[in-house]
Amino acid sequence: MQHLISVEEFHSRKEAGESSRDNDQPVIVAEETHKLNITIQERGSTSSKEEKFKKLKEAEAKVQLGTTPKIRQVLMLRGHKHYRKYCEPRVVSLGPIHHGKPPYQLTEEYKLMLADKFIGKTGRTVEELYGIIEDNIKELRKYYDKKVTQKYSDEDLAWMLFVDGCATLQFIDLVAHHEKVKDFKIKNDQVAFVEQDLFLLENQLPYQLLDYLMKNIKKEENSKKEENLRESIQNFINMHSMLDEDTQPPNDENAVHLLDLLRKRLLGLDGVKDKTAQNKETGKGDWHSFRNVQELREAGIHLKSSPSRCLGEIQFTKKWNFYPGILQLPRITVDDSTGPKFFNLIAYEMCPDFENDFGITSYISFLDSLIDDPKDVIDLRKAGILRNLLGSDEEVAQVFNEIGTDLVPSPVIYNKVKLDIQKYFDKKSMTWISQVLHTHFSSPWTVIAFLAAFFVLGLTVVQTVYSVLAYYKK
Repeated sequence: MQHLISVEEFHSRKEAGESSRDNDQPVIVAEETHKLNITIQERGSTSSKEEKFKKLKEAEAKVQLGTTPKIRQVLMLRGHKHYRKYCEPRVVSLGPIHHGKPPYQLTEEYKLMLADKFIGKTGRTVEELYGIIEDNIKELRKYYDKKVTQKYSDEDLAWMLFVDGCATLQFIDLVAHHEKVKDFKIKNDQVAFVEQDLFLLENQLPYQLLDYLMKNIKKEENSKKEENLRESIQNFINMHSMLDEDTQPPNDENAVHLLDLLRKRLLGLDGVKDKTAQNKETGKGDWHSFRNVQELREAGIHLKSSPSRCLGEIQFTKKWNFYPGILQLPRITVDDSTGPKFFNLIAYEMCPDFENDFGITSYISFLDSLIDDPKDVIDLRKAGILRNLLGSDEEVAQVFNEIGTDLVPSPVIYNKVKLDIQKYFDKKSMTWISQVLHTHFSSPWTVIAFLAAFFVLGLTVVQTVYSVLAYYKK
């Protein structure tokens, strides 16, 4: 509700000691030619209440999970100690989130050069190919969180995505086919950093953008340019999967972006459904008291590499259904890019609009529970589970301890494995057997010494028996 009063009335109120502060009401002054009106809006008006009530109804629609997760800034892990180390690009910015920032200006010319090379291979003119992105910019904008694109016009956003998309496809094609990237005057260290930057959550491009560009390559007789380019992307994902490369990569159907494709590859998803079916059996609880590989060894649990090419497949079995326990994990390679890739995959799973089962988060949480110090890494390496390309085992332990902090894994994934290990771990007899075997059979020399002692003991017993029998015969 509003009151309009004349300037004379306003001054008369002031002379009487009345003010807007006394009435506790905001005063809005509007001037029109020679007449001055003062608008007073009373607090608690009906319209204000109705707007607040309306917000209650609108909130549900705003927080509902979407069918496609938006490309956004890292949210849940933004306060993490190593956020900048793992989430900010080192060489190149892709998309609107880091666009125009000074540290990435040097690579803008490289992106234009790579984009021009890609356009030349498509058989289309730059006007034709850009026109396709421009015509679909409304749809492409929807793949981003509104906050990161609101300052860009459709034209500016279309040009940015067009250049970044073309340059990304050209770069991936070069790397996947091991062509000489040096022809573009890009050094090997820069190539490695760019590859790492392509899997940062804040640096993602909609896969739909890449799909538009690939689908509109001009078809020529006996030419499979589009098919070869899609194969390059799959090879590139395989190269960075940290698992064995001789595995069929996931189909790019319904892919959100490159990071999403990498996640599907690691979890063995089919590219359509987001599920990790392995090890989801429920139990009485997920509590466990074992802490690391060393404690598992003391309880007689051995490590073994799994033939699986999927992070979700971790198994625990018992040899002869008794002893020893065997924990099988898939083989994984750890290098400089492992930390950033896993950290961004975890950040992706934490996105509020991404409905998923936290497969990567659960895997890292489980692995972090096994690794406390370099000794644990050594045992994993000796078992053929972990391949260390970082340098020292201490660095590997540090990486998983850093990215494994403050995680909330799925309560069901690996639950059966944890319960089975705990049951085995709780049996004191297993620990006793393990200690005996470790003490007396840990090396050939201890085995020989044990057998010799056993043989001497046997001879002593036999001699004693004969002595007793001889005595009674007399």
